[in-house]
Amino acid sequence: MNYNWNWSIFFEPSPEGTGTYADMLLSGLQWTVATALCSWIIAFSLGSIIGVMRTLPSKTANAIGTGYVELFRNIPLLVQLFLWYSVMPEVLPENWGNWLKQLPNASFYTAVICLGFFTASRVAEQVRAGIESLPRGQKMAGTALGLTTAQTYRYVILPIAYRVILPPMTSEFLNNLKNTSVALTIGLLELTARARSMQEFSSQVFEAFTAATVIYLLISLLIVTLAGKLETRVAVPGSR
Repeated sequence: MNYNWNWSIFFEPSPEGTGTYADMLLSGLQWTVATALCSWIIAFSLGSIIGVMRTLPSKTANAIGTGYVELFRNIPLLVQLFLWYSVMPEVLPENWGNWLKQLPNASFYTAVICLGFFTASRVAEQVRAGIESLPRGQKMAGTALGLTTAQTYRYVILPIAYRVILPPMTSEFLNNLKNTSVALTIGLLELTARARSMQEFSSQVFEAFTAATVIYLLISLLIVTLAGKLETRVAVPGSR
C-alpha cells in the first residue's frame, strides 16, 4: 500500500469552515498553551505551599502535605481527569453539578484544575527537596536575626531554594505542557486533538502528526532556552 504524501494539505480549507488545516492546528496550539499556563499557575502556587508544609516542624502540616503528595502523585493522570470531569459533578449537590455540566468550555476548566492539582504534587516534591538541600545554617541565621518562621522562609530560604530547583522545575513545566494532550479524552480541542481531527478529515496522518510533533518540539526548545538563560542569570554564586 502506497501512501500519498501531501504537504500542501495545511493550506487547504478545513471541513469546519473556519480556515485552513493550519488554522486548525494553530487553534489547538492556543488551547494547549492556555491550558498549560493556567494549570501551571495552580501547580506552582499550591505546590509551593505543600512543599513548604512538608519541611515545617509541625507534624500536622507534614501529614497534610505528605497526604496530598501521595494521593495525587500515585493516581494516574488519566484517571484523575475522568474523576474530575465525570464523577465530580455527580457527587456535588444537584444544582452545583448541573452548573458544572452546563459550563461553557467545561473541558478546559476541568483540564486546568486536574493538571494543576496533579502537577502541584510534583512541584511540592521539588520545593521540599530544594529546601532540604540548603545548609541548616540558613534557618539558624534567620532565627538569629529574630525572624519568624514565615519570615525566614520568605526572605532567606525560598529565594535560594527556588534558584536551586529551577532546572527540575523547568522539566516539570515541560511535563505539564505535554500532559495537556491527555485532555483530548474529555473533548478539549488542544493541539493533539486538532492533529487527530485533521488526520480523520483528510486521511493525511503523517502530515498531521508530524506538524504536531514539530510544534511541540519547537515550544519545548524555546522553553528550555529561556529557562537556561534565566538559570544563568539567577544562579547562586559559586553553585555553577
